[in-house]
Amino acid sequence: MTHMHITAWALGIILFLVTYAMYRSGNGKARIWHMLSRLLYVLIVATGLILYTGFDLKGAYAMWYGIKMLLGILVIGSMEMVLVRTKKQKSTAGTWILFVITLAIVLYLGFKLPVLPFS
Repeated sequence: MTHMHITAWALGIILFLVTYAMYRSGNGKARIWHMLSRLLYVLIVATGLILYTGFDLKGAYAMWYGIKMLLGILVIGSMEMVLVRTKKQKSTAGTWILFVITLAIVLYLGFKLPVLPFS
């Protein structure tokens, strides 16, 4: 399940960037890619919840994995906000900053925390 979650994240970020570029260029098919990225968001959240509930978390690890999960949902929310605001041709500077900061924190926690089934 860990591999599926990582693959979904990688594809989600790539699809997010492709959709963003398509919206910026005015491509009419960006809406289709936006819907596909939303489908990946659901897959990311589902696999993340399965991983989170499948671990036997104790002590500080439970807190850090909970924080990572909440920040991961915030990353997905900021990705969606960037795409919607780009589609509406509104300013996206704040949502880009939110996306980059939360993604950096989530990636840091992802590499720092042990992957419990493999430790």
